[in-house]
Amino acid sequence: MTARLFVTLTLVLGSVAVGELVGPRGSRLYDDAVQTVAGVAAAGICIAAANRRTGVQRRWRLLAGIGLAGWALMRIWWVVRDVAEPGWATTSVADVGFLVLPVFLLFGLLNVPYTRPRPMPTSPRRDQIALLLDSVLICGSLVALAWSAIPDRMMSWAGQSTGAIGMAAAYAIADLLLVTMVVLLLATRPGSRAGRQPLQLAGVAIVGFGVSDTFRLVNLSDGPMSPLQSAGYLIGCGFVALAAVSRPPAVDDPQPVGAERDWLHLLLPYVPVTATGVVIAINTGAGHPLSPFEAYLGWLGLGLVVARQMFTIVDNTVLLDRVSEGQQRLHHQAYHDPLTGLANRALFRERLVLALDAHRHRGKPLAVLFADLDDFKLVNDSFGHAMGDRVLRAIAERMQACVDEADLVARLGGDEFAVVLDHHPADAEPAGHRILAALREPFIIDGHRVGVGASIGLVVPEPGEPLTADALLRRADAAMYSSKRRGKGALARYAGTADGSPNADLPHLLAQALLPGGRPEAAGFEVYYQPIVRLTDGATVAVEALARWTLPAAGGSVHPDVFVTVAERTGQVAAIDDFVLDQACADAATLAMVYGRPIDVHVNVSAARLGQAGLEEAVRAALARHPLPPSRLIIEITETHRIQDLPSAAAAATRLRALGPRIALDDFGSGFNALAQLHSLPVDIVKLDSTLTDVDVAPERAGALCRSVLAICAELDIVVVAEGIETEARSAALAGLGCPLGQGYLFGQPAPVHRLKPPVIPAQPGPPALRRLS
Repeated sequence: MTARLFVTLTLVLGSVAVGELVGPRGSRLYDDAVQTVAGVAAAGICIAAANRRTGVQRRWRLLAGIGLAGWALMRIWWVVRDVAEPGWATTSVADVGFLVLPVFLLFGLLNVPYTRPRPMPTSPRRDQIALLLDSVLICGSLVALAWSAIPDRMMSWAGQSTGAIGMAAAYAIADLLLVTMVVLLLATRPGSRAGRQPLQLAGVAIVGFGVSDTFRLVNLSDGPMSPLQSAGYLIGCGFVALAAVSRPPAVDDPQPVGAERDWLHLLLPYVPVTATGVVIAINTGAGHPLSPFEAYLGWLGLGLVVARQMFTIVDNTVLLDRVSEGQQRLHHQAYHDPLTGLANRALFRERLVLALDAHRHRGKPLAVLFADLDDFKLVNDSFGHAMGDRVLRAIAERMQACVDEADLVARLGGDEFAVVLDHHPADAEPAGHRILAALREPFIIDGHRVGVGASIGLVVPEPGEPLTADALLRRADAAMYSSKRRGKGALARYAGTADGSPNADLPHLLAQALLPGGRPEAAGFEVYYQPIVRLTDGATVAVEALARWTLPAAGGSVHPDVFVTVAERTGQVAAIDDFVLDQACADAATLAMVYGRPIDVHVNVSAARLGQAGLEEAVRAALARHPLPPSRLIIEITETHRIQDLPSAAAAATRLRALGPRIALDDFGSGFNALAQLHSLPVDIVKLDSTLTDVDVAPERAGALCRSVLAICAELDIVVVAEGIETEARSAALAGLGCPLGQGYLFGQPAPVHRLKPPVIPAQPGPPALRRLS
């Protein structure tokens, strides 16, 4: 279709050009006829091109087609008059119909398919008004400049009426206004190639019309047109049609926009205004007073300048308001948690510093609550992170409802929350208990009942105590860990040192104790051993190495659940695993002397380390440093979190077995351990969790489960160790079910190597399937 339009346009313009060269000279009828043909053809092409497009692309083409149709109708009127009344006066009131084309082109330019890039989004109507004001301002200045600079003798207006002169001037001024708009659009609104190409072609068309209308204004007569004047109209029609059928390029990359275009947009309208003012001032100073027309143009220009400035002031005011709103949004984002809407760590610290300053200088009371959710990762692992996020938002709402509006509730990160109470600090402890009670209530989300608890630490500084915000937060953190040591789900008040030192900062002290290249044993770390016995005769066949930490600043012994949890949160659990691994391998010879023969050593390793760098190197280095046969080392995989990439973990476990140690799966039947791990991981030993070994309490249910696991493991050639055996009855019941090995307080509590007691009953060979453990 586009090709046919081009062919049609080419034939029309070609025939017109030939006619201009060989046609009869001095014939106004011929000029009007060929321009009519060109106008009708161009209008048809624009309307046809508009019908194949939508939106803005359709709108401006349709406007251009209607304008050309109106212009062609006036040309038809001229042809009819030429035939009916040769020599008639071409200038009449009816010629106002020729203004249909510039009016519709004006609306078409106001609907160009792009707008000037701006730092803040604005409405299209605002840009249209600004473009029109700027164009009228520039056009009026150029008209005033031309009126002052062009001598009257250049105009051939003899015998013409004022109406005819005004009508001819209106054509030229309308063309000048349209050309000004095109120049402004191209200069200040770069847009893309797809938008610039039709605009450039339309600009050429308007220049063509403008040249013809200017020639007519300068030489106003009823005779035939000059070739140049007639060619301008034909060029105008042709290039409008070309603009309508132009297609965007295959790759339409936006042009880069520089900051200089903003300055150009502001300054360009005032350049001709300034030039016009200078010329008029020079002429007036030379003794040439202003004519009424010049005075009118001057007042019009002044009014337009004032209107444009008012428009700019309003625009800048709106822009400043939006900048202010943007700054407020950025400030809120910088100081608030995006998930819960609570204050973040930065705002919490600022508020805490101000509260401490008031506490120090004006004696204003202050209290801080530090809350850590208990086992919150189970929610993420069980229900997914999306559910975890919704639970966090619900927790934030409940915590906010438990304190006064003037108190600051903050989410410090992850599952850690804190509250600054500087308005009603006496209510700190009741507020903490209200938070605990609120969080004990389960959350019902999408039909799921989700339970979340918290451990809370409370710190209230003494009057005049020189504390920093970091020291106060460390105290609250230490009190929170003290609550966890007491069994979680409780509130503990800080009761440590009062010198502001980091002695109560458990994460800090743990990091100091586990410094790379340091000696954890010098910082209170020890390795305890708990025996694993054969249930048939009570002989010790292995021991499990367990980490223990004594910390006077934290009140003595730190519970393993507490410091292991801290180590996992701070990324230090690998250092604990490696310390226990090395110390257990070093104590292997002493253990052999205690028990009268070499025994196996079980060492716990976090499942999260499987596949990570460092574990295999640590095992290889420990075996190389100490005389423990690799087959005597058992790596127990402790799963505190779900194994996300089971194939990768299985590959890492296979590489570990290739070094000589065997693999055990700890706490089977609880947490995340399941039959999938038995299938995927190269497991040699399974340790049954104590929840599955209470066969003396629930012999039918627990017995059925235990027999099932024993049968599965026997088929897979996996040895089973029952954990949590504390009574003779349970030991006998498990032995009766066929469980070969057991571990629990009945056979001995964890103790350091120098306090281990030799077995009362000497070890005897076990069944064939167990000899590798004896």
